This record gives sequence, C-alpha cells and structure tokens, in this order.
Amino acid sequence: MGQLSIRGLRYCRCMKNSAQWVKADSACSILIILMGSLGDVARGLCLGTAIKRALPMSRLTWLVEPKCRELVEIHPSIDEVIVFDRPKGLPALITLYKALRRKQFDVTLDLQRHLKSGVFSFLSGARRRIGFHPRDAKELNWIFNSQYISYCGEAMPKWRHYLRFLGPLGIAVPKIPDFGFSETHLMDGLPKKVADLPGPFAVLVMGSAWESKNWIEEGYSQLIRDILTSGKMQVVMVGDKSQGRISDRLYRQFRHPYLVDYVGKTSLRELLGILQAAAVAVGPDSGPGHLAAALGTPYVALFGPTSARRTAPCGNEHLVIQVGVPCAPCYKRQCPEVRRECMRRIRPDRVRERLSEAVLGMGKRDFFG
Repeated sequence: MGQLSIRGLRYCRCMKNSAQWVKADSACSILIILMGSLGDVARGLCLGTAIKRALPMSRLTWLVEPKCRELVEIHPSIDEVIVFDRPKGLPALITLYKALRRKQFDVTLDLQRHLKSGVFSFLSGARRRIGFHPRDAKELNWIFNSQYISYCGEAMPKWRHYLRFLGPLGIAVPKIPDFGFSETHLMDGLPKKVADLPGPFAVLVMGSAWESKNWIEEGYSQLIRDILTSGKMQVVMVGDKSQGRISDRLYRQFRHPYLVDYVGKTSLRELLGILQAAAVAVGPDSGPGHLAAALGTPYVALFGPTSARRTAPCGNEHLVIQVGVPCAPCYKRQCPEVRRECMRRIRPDRVRERLSEAVLGMGKRDFFG
C-alpha cells in the first residue's frame, strides 16, 4: 500500500487490485456520506443494500441533508440517519461534529467527492475513510480520506461507481443492483385524488433542478392529450413548486377528471408512493426518475444537456430518448442558446412509443395503443 504526502500530511493509497484491502468486520460501524441531490442519494442506496446483505451484523449510518431524509429513513438497510441541516450554518456544523464524534465509526465511505464531504469524513474519526480517486474527486476532497477507490472517469454509470466502494470492504460487486425497496410497500399513504383513480396511470415529471433539462410545455401538452384520448390510462403530474405554473396551465387547459396535478403538493414519501403505484413514468434526467427506477417502475428519461451513459436511471437505459445535437452534452444548467434544442426536438409521438415499450416490457398490456 503506497504512501502519498501532500503539504506534510500522509495518506494511504488503496489501488484496485491491492492485496492489502482489508475485509470489514461483520459487526463494524459504517458511515455513508451522500448528502447531494435526490437522484444521487437514490442511486447510492444500492450500496447500502449490498453492504447489509454481506455484513448483516454491521451498523449503517447515513449522513444526509433534510431534503432526502425521508428517503433514507425508510430504507430497510439503514440503521440510523444523521441530518446536516445546512441552512442553519455554524450551529448545524457544531451539532454535526458532536453527533459524528459520539458514534465511533470504524469505516467512513465518502460518496460525495466534494470538500464539504471530505471534511465531514475526516471529522467522523474513522481510521478507514474511503473516498473517490483523486482524479474523480473535486475540491481536494481526497486529501481528507485515508483510502480511495480506483479511477473510473465519467463514462461509468454513477450507481456502478458507488458500488466500487464495496471492494475495500472485501465485498463482491453484485451483478444486479438491489435498491432495497422490493419488500417495502409505500402506497398506503397515496394522496386521495391518486388513490381514487379508477385505472392505471402514468406519472409525468414536469421538470428538474436544471432549467436546461426540462422538456417543453407543448410536448407535455400533446402527450397528455394522446394519453387521455386513448381512454386507457390516467395522468398524474408531479414535480416541485418551480414547475407549478406549467402544470397549472396544463390542468386548466384540459380540465379532465383523469388528469391529476400534484406538482409542489406532495411530501417525499407521498411521491414515493405515487411512483411505486404508477404503471410507468416519464420526464427529464431528474431525482424522481431515479426514484422510479429504484422502486421498479419503468422510467422514460428525456435527455439533453447531460450524459445518458453516466446518469440514465438504472435498468432503464433502453428507454432513454436523446436527440443528436452538436452541443450535447454541455452540462450547463441554463442553455446558452435559449431555445434548448436538445429538449425541444424530442417529439411527443416518440415519447408515447417509448412509453408503450416500457409497459409491454413489464408484461402489461399496451395502455397507449
């Protein structure tokens, strides 16, 4: 195991095939740090499932921010959740430091790869602090960790990248990821208007945190018209408050009893229930898309400024729709060309065809035919 010295500090380098990787003790205490976006946390849950299956006596703690707390709390493999309430500033940091030091972790897995998570990894006090390879990390994150996984680059799907953290624990990477929700029933708390729908429904995710990822309103309008006209399926719109104006206009445009608008009106747990109950879902590269995939609901992902190779929902790669424009993927939150051609050129009829493929692939009859 090589040594690396930076600014007088010495850090342990753990290479991919190193024989000196040490298998974690079956009863060890493990901290997972992944506080980022809803999509990242959803994808990372497969790591928790794999660890608990291989080390059933281990204790798994997850450090997360408030927006993803409900998701981690209901996961069957996670024993405890620590919340970093970032908006509270310094008091939140002090509270977090005290909580971390009380736990006496054996291993910390830093899945965030930013400066903040690196500092929290160091503050955890664990002797084994495992993070991303320096070339995959950002903001000198790796300085705060004592080991790191091998270099992967941006071509590897994120969920596969997270599963690389199993290697240093002496755990084999599963051939098929398990996000842990196969035995979890989340539909008991469905919002009334959704629970009262008389038949199968499709979920339309109306946007994402990046404006550049969002599909055009005209596309959603035509897709809703096609679905409702078929008479075989209902539609539920979901999203956050920022997409409320679009969903409100669409709702008023159709005023159909089988079009339900829950944009900005659900808790995370209710959103999970809606996605689990849905026959299929569609929308941009977004957190709800990765939640749908984790819950086993097929998701037709509309890609533009980001890479489907890196972030397509797990198991739904064949359902991705992405048109060929020279500037994609640009990874810009706002389109410098204003028109968002990469999303504007996605045709509603193509989306409907892919929705049909999705439901047929699940062994269901074609509700869109």
